[in-house]
Amino acid sequence: MSPRAAAKLPGRITLLTDFGTRDGYVAAMRGVIASIAPKVLVEDASHDVPAGDVTAAAWALGNYWRLYPAGTVHVAVVDPGVGTERRALAAGIAGHFFVAPDNGVLTRVLVDAGPGHLVSITEPAYLRDVVSRTFHGRDVFAPVAAHLATGVALESFGPPVTDPVRLDVLVPTRTGNVIRGQVVHVDRFGNLITNVPGDWIPPGARVRFAATDLGAVRQTYGDVATGHAVAVIGSAGYLEIGIRDGDAARVLWKGRGTAVVIDG
Repeated sequence: MSPRAAAKLPGRITLLTDFGTRDGYVAAMRGVIASIAPKVLVEDASHDVPAGDVTAAAWALGNYWRLYPAGTVHVAVVDPGVGTERRALAAGIAGHFFVAPDNGVLTRVLVDAGPGHLVSITEPAYLRDVVSRTFHGRDVFAPVAAHLATGVALESFGPPVTDPVRLDVLVPTRTGNVIRGQVVHVDRFGNLITNVPGDWIPPGARVRFAATDLGAVRQTYGDVATGHAVAVIGSAGYLEIGIRDGDAARVLWKGRGTAVVIDG
């Protein structure tokens, strides 16, 4: 379904931020959306992304956007460059819409689903009358999302963009039979999630993590004894390292950026 056709479906917006919930910042975004599009459904994906952590936000967004109906508008505001010359983006990708700063937060979406159609948000008619240099979530991204959800064409917001910022950290490499990646996320259970897609890994390939040979990828954590490290394909479809009945990040003293090598 094209983004234009998807826009005719009932409006729905998801919000992903690092704002937390105690200061009223999320409510301010919701208020702006409600004033423009009172019938649109707004859902909170998460507001607990670590402050300014664009990589964590990109990972989180990649985990859920495809699960929503076509036409959903996904807002991702983790924006340490707010008020600078960084662009604000609106995008139509694989039947969904996205509104976000151009800082790499859309990387997983672009890698998984292709370039789509992106524009730079420059048209003031779709922003709040006064735009704060420190709160584009309220003054830029929320109103644009509301207008998208009510069917305003993507092209209305500004000129096309063909060079969005991408985070290199989220893109693994393949050279011959060797795949190289790294840990890009640590979940609340302490599992070390890498950027290596599970469908890249051939049967029988061996996983080396931080210079330790973990052997072949297992089906479940239960395939090893309690306290042992294991490599599995997680629910998001990526290779992850865990500890049976334990916290891998704490036990192994490893985190984001740790190298993983798969030998086919």
